[in-house]
Amino acid sequence: MRITDQNRVNRTDAKKAKKADQSGSQTFRVQGETQQTRASTSTAPSQDVGSIDALLALQAVEDPLVGKKKSIQRGHDLLDGLERIKTDLLVGRLSESRLDNMLNLVTKARQKSDPELDGIIDDIELRVRVELAKFNRF
Repeated sequence: MRITDQNRVNRTDAKKAKKADQSGSQTFRVQGETQQTRASTSTAPSQDVGSIDALLALQAVEDPLVGKKKSIQRGHDLLDGLERIKTDLLVGRLSESRLDNMLNLVTKARQKSDPELDGIIDDIELRVRVELAKFNRF
């Protein structure tokens, strides 16, 4: 859609300006107040927030919940892989790439965050290692 009349805004502003000029040059005042407002005085000098290194260090600190979420996701991925291996065994065709993916998941380093969660993940990884050992992969 194309707008051709660009002066439309300017015309309405001009009408309002004429009405304001005709009404007089009165200023807003509160009844009973005779004092004039004072000009603001200088403000306090600004202080240094800190070095940029401190801000970067704060950004580098990882949230503990993020590590826990990563561990939970790792556990889910391992369990899903075990489920796929079970399905492949039931069908009779075991995928080599699936075994390789499971081996990569188990050998990948993980973060230690919560002792209880780490114990569960260790149990899942042990089960994956046993299944991989059955196929001479671990």
